[in-house]
Amino acid sequence: MAELVYNESGRLLFTKEMRNEYTILMPQMLPIHFEMFRQLLLLEGYKVEQLNNDSRNVVDEGLKYVHNDTCYPALLVIGQFMDAIKNGGYDPHKIALFITQTGGGCRASNYIHLLRKALKKAGMEYIPVISVSFGLESNPGFSLTIPLIRKLIYGMMYGDLIMNVANQVRPYEVTKGDTNAQVQKWISQMVEHFQKGKGMNRKQMRAIFDEMIHDFEAIPVDRSEEKIRVGVVGEIYVKFSALGNNHLEEFLLSEGAEPVVPGLTDFMIFKFFNRVVDVDIYGGSFAKREACSAAIAYMKACQHDMIAALEKSGFRAPGDFDQLHHLVQGYLGDGCKMGEGWLLTAEMLELIHSGTNNIVCAQPFGCLPNHIVGKGMVRALKDNYPDSNIVAIDYDPSATQINQENRIKLMLANGKTMLKKKQAATVSV
Repeated sequence: MAELVYNESGRLLFTKEMRNEYTILMPQMLPIHFEMFRQLLLLEGYKVEQLNNDSRNVVDEGLKYVHNDTCYPALLVIGQFMDAIKNGGYDPHKIALFITQTGGGCRASNYIHLLRKALKKAGMEYIPVISVSFGLESNPGFSLTIPLIRKLIYGMMYGDLIMNVANQVRPYEVTKGDTNAQVQKWISQMVEHFQKGKGMNRKQMRAIFDEMIHDFEAIPVDRSEEKIRVGVVGEIYVKFSALGNNHLEEFLLSEGAEPVVPGLTDFMIFKFFNRVVDVDIYGGSFAKREACSAAIAYMKACQHDMIAALEKSGFRAPGDFDQLHHLVQGYLGDGCKMGEGWLLTAEMLELIHSGTNNIVCAQPFGCLPNHIVGKGMVRALKDNYPDSNIVAIDYDPSATQINQENRIKLMLANGKTMLKKKQAATVSV
C-alpha cells in the first residue's frame, strides 16, 4: 500500500506511488465530454472511473456533510463522492477523488475544502483529493501538463460538437433512440482515435467534425411540426448536470421542445480571459498573461473550426467567444466575472439574437453571483427584447421537481403562444 505523504501545511498528497495503485473517481457533469476526458486521462497512465450515481441518495449523503445553505453543486458533487465510496464497492484505501477548483470569489473555490472536511467527518481523511486547478494546489502524482491540456481541449471540442448536433436532431428523430445511439457510437469512435493517437491536431479534428456531422445528418427526421427552441443557461454545474437540474433536457423533450444548450468551450475561454483581465485591471505577472492569451488564441482557433464545420452543414452554428463578448457590452463589464459572470448574460443575448427567445436560467438557490448575472439581468433583457421569454429556476435540496417543472410549463405555454402568433403572421403575409 502506498505510504501517506503530507506537505508542510499538513495536506495529504496524491503521490506517484498512488498513481500506479489508486483508482481516481470523477464526478459527473457532462456525460459526453467527461467520458472523453476520462479516456484521455487513462492514456496518460491514470486509473480513472466516472461516477454516474444520481439517485436521491446522492442528495441525502450531501446533506449529511454539507450545510444546506451552501452551494447546491458542492452538495451534489460531495454527495456523489460519499455515496460512491460507501455504496459503490470501492476499497476506500485505494481510491482518490478528482475535483476541479476555479479560485476567485465563487464558492466553488471552497469545494475542495468542503470535500476534505466531509471525508474527515466520515473518518476517511486518508483518501487523497486531487485539485484540478492552475497553480492553486500541486500533487507529485498528478499534473496538468501542456500536452494533456491540449488533448483535453480537443476532447472538449468534440464533446461540444456532438452535444450541439445531437440536440438539433433528437427532438425530430423518426425512430426514438437513433440520436443517442449515434452519440454513443461517436464516443466509442473517439476513444479508439485517442488510443491510436489520432484526432489531436486541428487538421484531423476538422476531418472528424465533417464525419460526425455527416452521420448525424443521416438520421431520419420529421420536421413537419415546428417545435419551440428553449435555451438552457445558468451556473455551469446546474446548467449541464442532469443530477443538478432534475433532468431538465429530458423534461423539455417530453414537452415537445428543442433544448439549445451552449457548449463548454466559451466557459473555458472565459476562465482564461479572466486571468488576462486580472492582470490588465489589477496588475500581475506578464508571463501569466501571455500564457493565458496563447491558450485563448488556440481555443478560439479550434472553436472557429467547429463553427465552420457547422456552418457548411444544415445545422445551426453558435456564435464565437468574441461575438458573445461584443453582445454583452453595455450590460456588464469585464470585471464582472464571479461565478459565470458576464458570460451568462452574454449567452442569453446570443440565444435571443439567434432566434431562441425562450430561455431557462438554471441557478442554485443562494448562488449570489448567478442571481446577479442571471435572474438579475432578466428585466434589462426583456426591456430591450420584449419577445424574450425567460424563466429563472432555483435548484436546491428542498425545491420540489413538480414546482420547477410547473414554472417551466408556464414559460413553454407562453413560448408556444408566441410561436403560433408568429406562424399566423407569416401565413397572412
